[in-house]
Amino acid sequence: MAETISGITIPDSTLAREATELVREFASPLIYNHSRRVFIFGALRGTQDQISFDPELLYVGAMFHDLGLTEKFRREDQRFEIDGADEARRFLFSHGIADAEATKVWNAIALHTTPEIPLHMDAEVALVTRGVEHDVLGIGYDTITEEQRAEITQLHPRPDFKKQILAAFTDGIKDRPETTFGNVKADVLERFVPGFVRGNFVEVIENNKWAE
Repeated sequence: MAETISGITIPDSTLAREATELVREFASPLIYNHSRRVFIFGALRGTQDQISFDPELLYVGAMFHDLGLTEKFRREDQRFEIDGADEARRFLFSHGIADAEATKVWNAIALHTTPEIPLHMDAEVALVTRGVEHDVLGIGYDTITEEQRAEITQLHPRPDFKKQILAAFTDGIKDRPETTFGNVKADVLERFVPGFVRGNFVEVIENNKWAE
């Protein structure tokens, strides 16, 4: 029987169950619980705003969005968001999901740390970002009730979450610092990795090989 949390039904298809199993196997409890909350918060926002969305696609987007921080799926040659997006697309293709639908999920994951742009894209793209913003940044905190918040965090707790998610970000990207150029994760390395120097867009322009 499908689980319902704060009025949101967790998808219970074979695809959704296998997505859950994969994340449970390869991600930490921190990432697993965060990812489930991202789905719930995103779905709540979609319901409140009367946005039509595919629950399965939103679920896979939410569950896979931080897989690029895990030891199993992280690479060192691209942004961690792309690691998770690529794995989600492979997973969806293996379950017969069409390219157009898989691309929505790829976009949702790849863009979830890019402010504003996802909110103007497909519903599933926007709602993964809404869920991440709610859980990590507190954006939209007051769009749900205290009772909903208590129920969600009882089932998917967030002990010392702020400190622990920052540690997970740091561990997942510290070996590929160049991938943080121009995005918010440079803030993480600047705070937590001694000697990190963030790239400067102006200097890249001024110092490239083109003559004036």
